[in-house]
Amino acid sequence: MHNALPSRAMAPLGAASLLVLSACMTVGPDYAPPSPVVPATWRQSGEPGLIDRAAPADRWWRVFGDPVLAALVERGLRQNLDLRASLARLAAARAQRGVAAAGRWPTLDLGASYEHRRESENTPFGAFIPSTDIHTASFDAAWELDLWGRVRRSVEAATAELGVSEADVHAAAVTVAAEVARTYVDLLAARRRLVIAQQNLTLQQQTLDLVRARLAAGLVGERDVAQAETNVETTRSRLPELESLAAANENRLAVLLGQAPGDLAPELPASDALPSVPTRVAVGAPADLLRRRPDVRRAERRLAAEVARIGAVEAERYPQFTLSGTLGLSADGARHWFDRDSEVIGFGPSVRWNLFDGGRLKNRVRALEAEAEAVQLDYEQTVLTAIEEAETAMISFVREQARRQTLERAAERARRAVDLARTQYREGLTDFQAVLDSERIVARIEDDLAVSAAAVATNLIALYKALGGGFVPSTADPSAADPSADPTGDAPAP
Repeated sequence: MHNALPSRAMAPLGAASLLVLSACMTVGPDYAPPSPVVPATWRQSGEPGLIDRAAPADRWWRVFGDPVLAALVERGLRQNLDLRASLARLAAARAQRGVAAAGRWPTLDLGASYEHRRESENTPFGAFIPSTDIHTASFDAAWELDLWGRVRRSVEAATAELGVSEADVHAAAVTVAAEVARTYVDLLAARRRLVIAQQNLTLQQQTLDLVRARLAAGLVGERDVAQAETNVETTRSRLPELESLAAANENRLAVLLGQAPGDLAPELPASDALPSVPTRVAVGAPADLLRRRPDVRRAERRLAAEVARIGAVEAERYPQFTLSGTLGLSADGARHWFDRDSEVIGFGPSVRWNLFDGGRLKNRVRALEAEAEAVQLDYEQTVLTAIEEAETAMISFVREQARRQTLERAAERARRAVDLARTQYREGLTDFQAVLDSERIVARIEDDLAVSAAAVATNLIALYKALGGGFVPSTADPSAADPSADPTGDAPAP
């Protein structure tokens, strides 16, 4: 049995053990965090609405000034099932690191056994000792001397994997917060578009009533009535589509909060007012992504784990030394257990060295080195993708704001054109086609305006997500950030 030395055996080997331990070394490459080259500033720096101050540290969803949105996001961070699964995997990774760290310490075992044995009387042993009772108790221990760092590298790898799981939790939290906010905005946008369609339907119905009255008076033909009816029914046909879209977003929002579809509907307000969007957004610097983005941190921790595994396997190519011992009692009856002659003592070092394995370990090291190189390239690609997503989110946010402003001006003029066309038609100064065209244009522009206003909000959500989601890496609970922190990251207006 391999076991730790009893106390009486430690003295003669203590000095030798310390001498051996003092010569310990850790084989394999030492990990150095990569230093990717990133731009000093964003390409979009200087665009209206973007400022270079650091992005908000936490709870970016509060910049919208919508308490319902804030409450839904924070509920999602507590209740979302994907996020809770990530937290469970984090607990598993933490336990696995404990398993790896346990290799630093001796293993201690306490055992006892009893055996009754009867020998055949037709053998020389059975003629003299036909039956025997053996009582045994022992204290065993073993300790592998980590001379080459196999255990240390394994702990490094497990610690890095724990970092991967922590990054996964933050990535899940970033995704949940963004998805809840985006779905909420999409829900309000669908409601807003439905209201706009209903308002336009009412106005078109009034136009139809006017045309029918003029037909009864003999002022117009049936063609004008048919065109007006077509306009009304076309607009009416859009209502079920928008109602379905609103219901789908309600269902999606409930699932994101860990609830069954439909359960959340009674809690939601009937409002169709979209959250307000700040005119200026702090975006920090590209270098901030290396700290803030969970996918970048995850890729870096994966690289650290792969490098550590190289050393763990490399150490297996060297001799492995183990100190072992046993201290126990063995007798043919309990009455003799404490006799001096019942003591069982054993101790001593052992060594195992894999001298030939057909190149198995050597090729395992080569495979791990190649895998580490691939993971490093994955890390560099992740950094580039992060910068790309942030740049794209910035330009989308800025340009959509400009588009919304243009649509607001267009909608105002289109409404004026509808009023003028109806007045002129009522007075016989223009034909009905002008009324139809102006009503169709205003319906389309107002719908486009609602879609654009929602896109401004969702693009800002995408921007915060691309910048790292607003979560501090060391925060254990993503929903428990400091409520006193300024979430806007926006400088006061001059």
